[in-house]
Parts: sequence; structure tokens; C-alpha cells
Amino acid sequence: MDIEASKRNNPIKKESWRTVLTLAYQSLGVVYGDLSTSPLYVYRSTFAEDIQHSETNEEIFGVLSFIFWTLTLIPLLKYVFIVLRADDNGEGGTFALYSLLCRHARISMLPNAQLADEELSEYKKDELIPSVDKGFGVKLRSTLEKHAVLKNILLVLALIGACMVIGDGVLTPVLSVFSAVSGLELSMSKEQHQYVEVPVACSILIFLFFLQHYGTHRLGFLFAPIVITWLLCISAIGLYNIFYWNPHVFQALSPYYMYKFLKKTRRSGWMSLGGILLCMTGSEAMFADLGHFSQLSIKIAFTFVVYPSLILAYMGQAAYLSKNHVIRSDYRIGFYESVPDKIRWPVLVIAILAAVVGSQAIITGTFSIIKQISALSCFPRIKIIHTSSKIHGQIYIPEINWTLMLLCIAVTVGFRDAKHISNASGLAVITVMLVTTCLMSLVIILCWHKNVFLVLGFIFFFGSIEVLYFSASLLKFRDGAWLPIALSIILLLIMYTWHYGTLKKYEFDVQNKVSLNWLFSLGPNLGIVRVPGIGLIHTELVSGIPAIFSHFVTNLPAFHQVLVFLCIKTVPVPLVGPEERFLVGRIGPKEYRMYRCIARYGYHDVQVDDTEFEKDLVYSIAEFIRSERDGDIVGLEDEKMAVIGTASTNLGVQICEEGKDYAETVGITEIREIRSPGIPRRRVRFILPESTRIEARALEEMELMEAREAGMAFILGRC
Repeated sequence: MDIEASKRNNPIKKESWRTVLTLAYQSLGVVYGDLSTSPLYVYRSTFAEDIQHSETNEEIFGVLSFIFWTLTLIPLLKYVFIVLRADDNGEGGTFALYSLLCRHARISMLPNAQLADEELSEYKKDELIPSVDKGFGVKLRSTLEKHAVLKNILLVLALIGACMVIGDGVLTPVLSVFSAVSGLELSMSKEQHQYVEVPVACSILIFLFFLQHYGTHRLGFLFAPIVITWLLCISAIGLYNIFYWNPHVFQALSPYYMYKFLKKTRRSGWMSLGGILLCMTGSEAMFADLGHFSQLSIKIAFTFVVYPSLILAYMGQAAYLSKNHVIRSDYRIGFYESVPDKIRWPVLVIAILAAVVGSQAIITGTFSIIKQISALSCFPRIKIIHTSSKIHGQIYIPEINWTLMLLCIAVTVGFRDAKHISNASGLAVITVMLVTTCLMSLVIILCWHKNVFLVLGFIFFFGSIEVLYFSASLLKFRDGAWLPIALSIILLLIMYTWHYGTLKKYEFDVQNKVSLNWLFSLGPNLGIVRVPGIGLIHTELVSGIPAIFSHFVTNLPAFHQVLVFLCIKTVPVPLVGPEERFLVGRIGPKEYRMYRCIARYGYHDVQVDDTEFEKDLVYSIAEFIRSERDGDIVGLEDEKMAVIGTASTNLGVQICEEGKDYAETVGITEIREIRSPGIPRRRVRFILPESTRIEARALEEMELMEAREAGMAFILGRC
């Protein structure tokens, strides 16, 4: 069942409780795999070296208090009740926030933006938010729009968030798998364990990345049961430890224990916060994966299942440790010490499976974020494979997959212990959260139009908590925290350089456009032989003729009968409806047989294969011809273009395939006329007669069908 498709097709209809609960169940396997495995390594990372577990229990109770309030304030309060509301037409993540800001403040760095893009229905969905105080918001928006430096700062901020997400895609699988297999330490000697742990972890990681080629939809039905089994397991163990070892451990949830902890441990306690923050690992996935589910389903899953399970797990570990101050093994405090001996091996197996599921989620998220930044011209073009024809967003990127695998193995072999890996992962996690807080504060004032004091309160409250954790992580720079910084610097240089080069290339193309007067002076045949067929000339320009075309005209003896200047571009919305996919216009008089076609995609859209795209493209031009009237749509300067849908959304003109007849269809076709900013906009509505034939005055354009039968050639020129 394609639940996302039903969400897009029925945006007004409220979801039934059955659908919501089904989505909540599915989200447990996709969204919360990473977060649910955090009890494997939080206590171990916290007590790695900065603080010691003493007889007074002040350290363990202080850590438990910090964990409880951190989970309550950041994942529950910030993400569930505030950040999830800032969706971009149902999509979430760092770039969703940036996309919202681009539409409300006109700060988009995309080079080929058009006024026509603002007519998209997805573009205008969030304009009806009630405003309270627009005074400061208007001034801030004006300032952002005027200064290119501020636009670049916002872009770099969003890219830093993306870089840290990719860095987390390297570190989280390693940390989760490494911590899961650490349970082997209790069944063998230390000498044996150090030669077993790393090879086993590497083998699991290689197997995990090998599975990516098959797509998560083939194994996805197992994810939710595995995570639910794991959550039930840690909850049951937590309850057992609480009642068996220390029923009064709930008293440690008081904030007073945080004060006692910091008072006693001082600087070492502050540095240990770098391990405590790992309890939030995976919280960003609630927002990033919002497009696959719904706000309500994610809220229900976290509030009623994940959150209480994690609290019970951490309380259970604290209860056990409060009565067991001498650890039985030679290792530091870990999850498996609190697991009863009789069920330790089954728990180990479930933990490894849960770690694989959690790693799968972050790897899929890494693929998704790279697809987004590539669509926004901030990353080199790479091959993207859609592993499911029914479920939107499930993709596989071979180059990125194998690169992540090599980096994961390098980190595992290089660090060889969870302490350094957790330090690196903690910095990546908290940096993404800081970026989200910064962008979210701008969304509150520019998109939601809330009072400036509310924005300051949001920044001060959540920002101060995250800065505290960030500073503690930064102190671990030499102990592993340097890795996400190094990875982010390399990725940021690649992304920004690619984006800068894209802008400069577009500026060059704009400055070197071919003069229309020169082109028209060549006559309808352009001074060369026009042969049957359709020539698709790819260009980034949304107006004018690219310079490369003059090279074709002057150097080639013949060219195609029909010429289409094709621009495929991304607009700052998650999805563009098929009914608004194409902008089609005519270049010059009819006898020149030249058209401009702009295909618009959102940053989450799936671009169809060549055959389907070719069909939709020819259909859009045929529909444009059918609806055209002399003087209404034609413009020598490309000032007016018509919005045309794909073949599946409008049956005004049918493209005849081999073995098929023209279907008898038709009805009403609506075309929206888009003029340049200097000319007032107006809408034209055409009611077409019930006929499958193009009108007599456009019979000469039937050659479009003949040209399609003769073949189509994609001419890229210089890309």
C-alpha cells in the first residue's frame, strides 16, 4: 500500500485512527531504530574515563537525572511538540526548514528561479498561517533578501547540518554494531575479546551495506517487529532491575541530582556530558523521516512506546549499578552487566538485530539527504536507484553506499574502541541539533510570524542546553571528536565548490545567450536542412537561447524538424504535482517549430525514466499546441508560458503508442498564463470541443507526431 500517495491525493481528508496507528507501527522500525539502541552505549561512554562510579551513587543518579531531562526536553518537548510542526508540505529535515525560509524570504540560491514557480500549489500551501507580529519579521526578511552574504551564511548553515548527518551515517552504524557485539566480552577473556570484537563488527557492517542494493522494502516488514521486540526487552529488563535491585531509583529523576552531580564532579562531570548526549542519538530522524509518515503517528510512537521504554531501560541500569559497585568484568560499565545471565545470549542476538535496523535507518537517511543536496545543485550528479516502485523515498546510491562502507570499516579498525567512536558521534549529533535550532528560530519568526520574544525564548532555552552539550563534545576533539569535523570540512568544500561553480556556469550562459534577432534572421529553416525528428537541447536557461546552439547551427549541415529547448530544474518545494510539471512556450513564429519546455521537480520528487519522460514531454507540447490561440500564448521573448500536466493527469491529447488507437477523450483543459514581472498576470481558460483531433488552424503542428515517430535526440551540448 502506498500510504504516501494516498496522503498526496487526499490532502484534505483526515487520516483514520487505523491509518495513524499503522503508520505509528511502521515508524518504529524506520524512525526509532537508532534512538532505541542508545542504552547499549550511553552509560559506558559516560563512565569511560571522566567520572567514576562510587559507593555514594551520586554519579550514577546524577547521570540518570541528566538522561531523563535531556530525553524529556529535547526529543519530547522540542522535536515532538514544536519542530514537527515546521514541516514543508509534509516533509521534514534540515533542508525542509531551509526550503520554507527560501519561499518566505526569497533567499534561494537556485540560479534559474522564476516567478512562475510561486504559482505552484505546493508553494502556496502555507500562506494562510495566522500572523501575530510581523514588524520585526518584515525587517529581518528585508535584511536577508538584500544581503548576499547572509544568504550564503544560511546556505552554509544548512550544508553544515547535511554534512553532519552524512558524518553520522558513518559513525552511528559503527557505534551501534560495536556496542551490540560488546556483549561478547562477558563470555571470554580480555585477550580473546580484542581479537574477536573488531572482525565480528566489520563482518556485520559489510553484510549491512551489501543488503542496501536490494532496498529496504524487501526487508522492511521485519524492522518494526525487531525494534518492538527490542523495546519490550529493555523495558522488561529495566522493570526487573528496578524492583529487584532498587525500587527507589525513581527519586533520581529529580533535577536536584544533576546539581549534586556537577557539584561533586565539576569539570570531569561537564566533560562526561559528551557521553550523556548520546541518549538523543536518532532524535533528528523523527523530523527527517516525517515525509514517510505523519506528525500524529510519529508523536504517538515516541510518546507512548519509545519514550517510556527508554526511561525504564535507563532507570533499570541505574538501579542495578546502584547496588553493584564492583563490575564483574575487566571492562567499564556497560549495558550487558545489568542483563540477567539466563537471557544474556538471546538479548545479545536481539541487540545486534536492533543495531542493524538502527544503522539501516541512518544509512537510508544519508541517501535521502544526498539526493536533496544534489537536487539543489550542491553536490555532483550521481546515479540514484529507486528500489521501490510503490514507496516514495526509498533510494539506493551505489557510490555513496560503498564509500560509507569503507569509511565505517576504517573507523572500526582505526579506533577499535567505543569511547573514541562515541565522542565522534556525539559531536555530529549535537551539531545537527544546533543547526535545527537556528533554522527553526528563523522559521518561527518568518514563516509562523510569532512574537520576537517567543523566538528569543526558544533560542535561549533549547540553544543553551545544546551549547552545553556541544562544548562538552568539543573538549573531546583529540579523543575522536575531530573525525566528524574533518569529514564535514571535506564535504562542505565539495558542496560549496560545486554550488559556486553551478552559479558561475549559469551566469556565463546568461551573459552569452544567442540573440533572437540573429536567429530569426536565418529564416524558418535556420539556414540548414531540417530533417524529420525532435531535437531536445538541454540547457539550464529558463529564457533565451543557449550559446551552444549557435555552434550547432553554424557547424552542422542539418538539424531536426522540431526543436525543443529543455530545462530540467528543481524548485524549493518537496514535491511538484504532475498536473503542474511542465511550463511550455513557443520561441518565435509557428513556422520555426521551436519550443521551450521547463520540467519542474521538487527536491523529493522521483524523476521518471527516459521513456516515460519522453512521452510526457511530447504530450505537453501537443497539449500546448491544441490549446494555443493566436496572440494569447505566443511571445517572441518567452514572456508567456503555459502550465501543462503530464500525460496521466490530463487526457486532452493522447499520444498514440504502437498497437494502440487514439482514445476518444477530452473535456476541459485549463492553462495558466505566466508573464514576466513587468507585465500584469492574467488567467485564460480554454474550453475545448469534444474531439480527439487537433483544430484545423493547427494542422501544421501535426508534424509533431510525425517527428516523434521519426525519433528523438537528446543534445546535451555542454553540461
